[in-house]
Amino acid sequence: MDLDLTYEHRVLDSARAARRYFAKFDRIIGHLQQVARLSVDEGQLSEAEGSILARYLSDLSSSFTALSYKYLMTNRSPKSGRISIDKTDSGFPVFSEIIQLATDASQAEKHLKALPEQDRLKKDMVSHILSEQSAPTTLQYAMAQRIYYETLDRGTPFLSQNHPEAVWVGKDVKGRKRRYIIHWAVYDSKTNIPVVYLMELDDTGSRALPQDERRWPRVQDALMAQSVSELKLLTIAKGFDADFHSLHPKSLRRFHLGPMHSHAFTEQHGPIRNVLADAIGQEGLDWALAWTMETLVSDGQTWVKTGVFKESWRQTFKLDAPGLDGKMQGATDISRSLILPHRAYQVMEEKYAHHFEGVRKYVVGQNDKILSYR
Repeated sequence: MDLDLTYEHRVLDSARAARRYFAKFDRIIGHLQQVARLSVDEGQLSEAEGSILARYLSDLSSSFTALSYKYLMTNRSPKSGRISIDKTDSGFPVFSEIIQLATDASQAEKHLKALPEQDRLKKDMVSHILSEQSAPTTLQYAMAQRIYYETLDRGTPFLSQNHPEAVWVGKDVKGRKRRYIIHWAVYDSKTNIPVVYLMELDDTGSRALPQDERRWPRVQDALMAQSVSELKLLTIAKGFDADFHSLHPKSLRRFHLGPMHSHAFTEQHGPIRNVLADAIGQEGLDWALAWTMETLVSDGQTWVKTGVFKESWRQTFKLDAPGLDGKMQGATDISRSLILPHRAYQVMEEKYAHHFEGVRKYVVGQNDKILSYR
């Protein structure tokens, strides 16, 4: 059965709209990098966690840069496609765009061999303008596609699945433990939002986890299979703890890098709709991006029987974060933030502040300096 997605998706059908959309995201991702660094400076994240998060933001930036070239000639060249974005709950490109990006990245080298070099295309464009007295749209399209594949080929785009990697943290010789941060990320297919996971764990196995061909592939598969936004961190961590007796998760963090609300591109609901509507004016100042960090930490461990003659450690987790409905959220803490321009922040504080109590605000001030308000 075909689903009618016109209520959720929006097609950007002009080059101007596509360029404005990608320019907005280019600035927002730059602000996200600053927020990540600020979180490290304030002690919310460790240096290692900040570096890992910065890498995913850089990958996300590469994906948006590549897509901006892919759709540079929207509606100006017959062959150029049009990007679809989630206009209701995300503001990001729909999941199928990221799937196609991954497919294109895997074949970028082949496409680049078939496309003329940039110097050749530039010369042909000059010749066309002089001889035909018209815009060389076909050549401009070829150039945009050339740069699109070059960006995919030399960069590391944020894909629909970014498989787990392990970062060495340290070793406890006395306790015979190695500590790692395992990180991975997905582009959630239901919410169309990038999600990053960081798990810090102790490894008491005889071989280092990344070199253990028996455990490491199973760990990677298990973590990717559990990368669903609907699952509570507690469910993910307890399942992992039970499945791998020699691995002990000490903390698990999940970052939801969205949704992005924009008066120009998305349909908002609730108080944020009024804030952005009242803030409209100068182009580029009518947006807000939600940044949510969920944290689950272990506050101890206990022995449990895993067989007739076997016992194993199991973590106990600290649970403090109730949701708005009073139910436990399966996390130790949930930190909700908004990143927004100063104009939108002024409107929020003057008229709608009570709706955003408990939400931290990162405000983009003059010279793009980020200011933090609770």
